[in-house]
Amino acid sequence: MSTNRSLIRRTAAVVAAAAASLVLAACGSGEDGAAGHGGHASQTPSASAPASQGRHNAADVAFAKGMIPHHRQAVEMADLAPSRAESAEVKQLAEQIKKAQDPEIKTLSGWLTSWGEQVPAEGAADHSAHGAGGTGGMMTAEEMDRLGKSSGKAFDTAFMQLMIKHHEGAVAMARAEKTAGAFPEAKTMADAIISSQTAEIAKMNGLLG
Repeated sequence: MSTNRSLIRRTAAVVAAAAASLVLAACGSGEDGAAGHGGHASQTPSASAPASQGRHNAADVAFAKGMIPHHRQAVEMADLAPSRAESAEVKQLAEQIKKAQDPEIKTLSGWLTSWGEQVPAEGAADHSAHGAGGTGGMMTAEEMDRLGKSSGKAFDTAFMQLMIKHHEGAVAMARAEKTAGAFPEAKTMADAIISSQTAEIAKMNGLLG
């Protein structure tokens, strides 16, 4: 009997000690877990993911998809100037336009790719994305053809008249992006487009007299 009682007491003591250690371990891991989760591991990704997903909206996508073909056409027009323009000012202006807009095409394309959107194909003009005017100042195929066949002073005049219209469309698109867009880098580009192209419009109007 005494042996049995002693065995029971020892067993009870072992069970009690084991239970106590389990309780302590559970408390410890709960505190550690709270500190770990609260500080870094799980909350950082969940907090940053929505912010990343919400950085652009439909207006930003429309801006990029509309501005890419718009810029491509301006570069195409500018490429005609070295061999056709008579005025040194027009040649310089064309070079300035190409230098500004070529890198912006690459940047806009990169944004669309990162957003999982399709980059407009070469030669595609998505007029639906070109703002209230419908075409955003884009040249028709006939206008581009006439410009390509002109030279000298006739080219200079046609180039500036068409580019003013083109720039006015781009400025309208950029203003729409500033109003409705959410992507900070796109808004910054829109600011740059408004500033540079408004200045170029004033210069061309001055040259046209």
